[in-house]
Amino acid sequence: MPDKFVAACIQNSATPDVEHDVAHALGLARGAAEAGAGLICTPEYFCGLRTENGLFHPAAFAEPEHPALPAFSRAARDWGVWFLLGSLGVRNPDGRISNRSYVIDGDGGIVARYSKIHLFDAVLDSGPVTESATITPGDRSVVAPTPWGGLGLSICYDLRFAPLYRQLARNGATMLAAPAAFTRITGRAHWHVLNRARAIEHGCYVISPCQYGEIEGGGACFGHSLIVDPWGEVLADGGDGEGVIMAEIDPARVAAARHAIPALDHDRPFGPEAPLRAVAAER
Repeated sequence: MPDKFVAACIQNSATPDVEHDVAHALGLARGAAEAGAGLICTPEYFCGLRTENGLFHPAAFAEPEHPALPAFSRAARDWGVWFLLGSLGVRNPDGRISNRSYVIDGDGGIVARYSKIHLFDAVLDSGPVTESATITPGDRSVVAPTPWGGLGLSICYDLRFAPLYRQLARNGATMLAAPAAFTRITGRAHWHVLNRARAIEHGCYVISPCQYGEIEGGGACFGHSLIVDPWGEVLADGGDGEGVIMAEIDPARVAAARHAIPALDHDRPFGPEAPLRAVAAER
């Protein structure tokens, strides 16, 4: 059984100024590392974001040119910590952008990449939000190997698609990450419920750093970064404002939750070819 460790979530408010955002996030991360965190997680688009006419415009660079990657790789080596960079805007050869997470190990190497699969196209009271107009979706799920177990990767709107997390858990995830820039409107209604549900359904820890505050160009992020245990208990909540939350992660609690309620062992195939019978129809 892997050892216990401390996970941290950075809660910041990104601006279009990438240099400022990287330096600010690193400052918060340094404090978490000094306090004993082994895995430090940042939100979606934590180092460069604005909106324009309801469209997300993340700061985007080709991967070899993205300034956040060498900065956090150096910090990982210097501090001996792992990072989940919740997401960066990565410019593809065709000019479109991927919304991509990176897991960086304690030697500064990239051990996993994940591009957001589900894109947020919705009509809110504040107006339409159309992520697909500027972002290319990913096409595969990813479980990152860590010293503490498999870390299943997802980003923001993915949180609403439970089958993704089922696949991650079946592929070895004992922790799930859902870094986000959840809107204030949807966050108030759904954020806590969805994070707790994903933890309970799969007997996993859920680690979800979320941006907070106004976005330049319009819109606002909810904050309330969360660390949830496999029984659905909220261990840490970032509330409003910028800062860091931390909580101990105990892999033994994953095993205990899955032993108590072995739902992952009880899945049954069903569908229109062989529908489940309604109990009321039996006599």
